[in-house]
Amino acid sequence: MKAAVISAPGEVEIATVDDPAPGPREVVVQVAACGLCGTDLHILQGEFAPTLPVVPGHEFAGTVVATGSAVTELAEGDRVAVDPSLYCHECHYCRIGRNNLCERWAAIGVTTAGGAAEFAVAPAANCVKLPDHVRTEDAALIEPLSCAVRGYDILRSQQLGTQVLIYGSGTMGLMMLELAKRTGAAGVDVVDINPDRLATARELGCSNAAGSADALDRPRGWDVVVDATGSERAIQDALGRVGKGGTFLQFGVADYAARATIEPYRIYNQEITITGSMAVLHSYERAAALFAAGVLDPEVFISDRHPLEQYGTALEQFRAGRGRKIQVRPQAAA
Repeated sequence: MKAAVISAPGEVEIATVDDPAPGPREVVVQVAACGLCGTDLHILQGEFAPTLPVVPGHEFAGTVVATGSAVTELAEGDRVAVDPSLYCHECHYCRIGRNNLCERWAAIGVTTAGGAAEFAVAPAANCVKLPDHVRTEDAALIEPLSCAVRGYDILRSQQLGTQVLIYGSGTMGLMMLELAKRTGAAGVDVVDINPDRLATARELGCSNAAGSADALDRPRGWDVVVDATGSERAIQDALGRVGKGGTFLQFGVADYAARATIEPYRIYNQEITITGSMAVLHSYERAAALFAAGVLDPEVFISDRHPLEQYGTALEQFRAGRGRKIQVRPQAAA
């Protein structure tokens, strides 16, 4: 089969690799669409993936074309979205229900071959069947949505009527916006330096959109501030925008070397909470249900659809900040 392969830091190619075969409790999925994400850029620059080469792609959906000998809940022809998380279920963190912090954390498309390929293998337990009204290719959005749902699980103390500030209006920032609107926020402001992405935030009904938080009139700060950029500069600015008693959520994936300065006295004196959200935890099925209920409009979120052969070009487009969710579709003609 054809697959995108990150062979070394900075090097990606389309190659012919062996077709996957399912283990007893696995299925093979013919990939309809695979979304690109900041994690893919981190892998390309030599972070995250423990070994290279690897087939990237952890946001994907498709059709089951083969099942393992012990799979009974899925059949060939079932359309599924795939949770890429692979936990050991044995370490301390798995045993206390914090699987996303697994000491042997792994993921399809990060530590094992992923969905940027014609076919991908996945545990049957990680597959969620799609209802008839959900298009298979659109369902690749469920994985990033499940990360956003996890983010709002972390913010479970958020009260009705909060004021929220989101840094970044790419896919994840926009998903956080959509969830904030549905979890009792009185206002959701968005900051981004990309005017096209800010226009989408306005289209989705944010309260205010600006290139800098200085342009927004909230002298007491915000109750909840979310970084969805991973940018060191944005994070530093965002930390200073949290109001008394407020919470800062580090949601965006920063480079390993990124650093930010905190003010310990202010954190103490103003009872500020600083927390993070890592990937998916008990949120994939809920995200699938929300997606089926129409919480996101795929036509707004998916800006570009490329054939697999253009994976490298799609990565460069993503790195340049052009578009929103960019997908590759392995079954599409180049």
